[in-house]
Amino acid sequence: MATWSNFNFQNSASPLMEQIIFFHDHTLIILIMITILVSYIMFNLFFNKYINRFLFEGQMIELIWTILPTITLIFIALPSLRLLYLLDELNNPLITLKTIGHQWYWSYEYSDFKNIEFDSYMNPYNELSSNGFRLLDVDNRIILPMNNQIRIMVTATDVIHSWTIPSLGVKIDANPGRLNQTNFFINRPGIFYGQCSEICGANHSFMPIMIESISIMNFIKWINNYS
Repeated sequence: MATWSNFNFQNSASPLMEQIIFFHDHTLIILIMITILVSYIMFNLFFNKYINRFLFEGQMIELIWTILPTITLIFIALPSLRLLYLLDELNNPLITLKTIGHQWYWSYEYSDFKNIEFDSYMNPYNELSSNGFRLLDVDNRIILPMNNQIRIMVTATDVIHSWTIPSLGVKIDANPGRLNQTNFFINRPGIFYGQCSEICGANHSFMPIMIESISIMNFIKWINNYS
């Protein structure tokens, strides 16, 4: 989860989030190189006399500053397109989780397991445990197995919401009357937090999401105990 004075991304818990971080670093290096080059040229302009008796045309420099940005955009576009296709690819999901956004809570349905369904509300501050997190803890967590492909189907009943888990690289809008889907793969155990990141009305930021990743054996036990 995000902590104080953290200027980096959260630690990734899925292969897709790792690829997003790699792409961010790749693009940032290109931006730094462009910034240094432009700053160097602007610095030299301060000492330029703006006079050149032999300059009549500049076809070469015109060619360079047309081709160079094109090559730079190609270096950014190709990894970006690859990542977009990876985010949309769905490979034989083990579990389908249906998420329904309400103001100001989420509902979840495990349609594959005897129609397990529950609502997930934010815990009030006066009911938090000693190790709880304000505005992030919920009364009913999402329990999911790690090292398995998970499909999530998202919709809403009132206004547009956005189901977002930064450490998993998942952000998908929940639109009324529409069913969106995406997938993720949790590669380690733990508890992962998120919030509604859509401007969906008053108190929209108090729609926390809490996922607990456990082993497949413990997940089967949870399913049996829940039913």
